[in-house]
Amino acid sequence: GRSNTLVSGCKNTIIPNSVTDIGYSAFAGRLGITSITIPNSVTRIYNYAFSGCKDLTSITIPNSVTWIGRYVFSDCVSLTSITLPNSVKSIESYTFYYCSGLTSVTIPNSIGMIDEKAFYGCNSLTSITIPNSVTNIGLEAFRDCSALRKVTINSKSLYIRNEIFENCYRLDE
Repeated sequence: GRSNTLVSGCKNTIIPNSVTDIGYSAFAGRLGITSITIPNSVTRIYNYAFSGCKDLTSITIPNSVTWIGRYVFSDCVSLTSITLPNSVKSIESYTFYYCSGLTSVTIPNSIGMIDEKAFYGCNSLTSITIPNSVTNIGLEAFRDCSALRKVTINSKSLYIRNEIFENCYRLDE
């Protein structure tokens, strides 16, 4: 369904409990928003929902969310850490594209796929743990993650292509 009215303050954004979907580009490009808590009435976050929210430093995503679309957090340059709920089954293409401030990502054991360019340009990310639930990682998923030093892969059924970690020069150190 369509999102109801969103109450947006300067820093904290309150999304009412009646909202079930955060629509396409709902908050895209909004400056001044630093923190967002998504209520547990929300089940889907559509493409570009928070894209370009350059001041966003923290977001809380509840277990009610089952799908997060493409480019949702792209260009959220101030976002430093994120924990994905274990209700989400995949990380879509370009979800964290150029989140250049991202240093910590928690990927739950519910994730089966990390799609292409999902973490492209996350050049502050120093380590990542890929849980054993992941069976597929798309091309260039971690491309240009130039600070990435440690990748822990717990999956035994994962095919690793060279292009996944393209331009991750520190992995060789």
